[in-house]
Amino acid sequence: MKIKVYTTPTCAFCPAVKKFLDEKGVDYEEIDITQDEKEAEEMKEKTGQMGVPVTMMGEEIVIGYDKGKLEKLLEE
Repeated sequence: MKIKVYTTPTCAFCPAVKKFLDEKGVDYEEIDITQDEKEAEEMKEKTGQMGVPVTMMGEEIVIGYDKGKLEKLLEE
């Protein structure tokens, strides 16, 4: 499953998502939306918002740091 984590440098919860995935040994692509306008637009189209962190796991979207939902999706 391909995982993308959309972040910004000033995001308070982005490091928590990345730490969680790192501790689980999960590979993911981090996308800083302040540096990539195309990816920022893609995220906005899929979620309807510009807030981060946003984690896309396949077709599933996790907005914010929702540890329970992230764990559930990793188990599937």
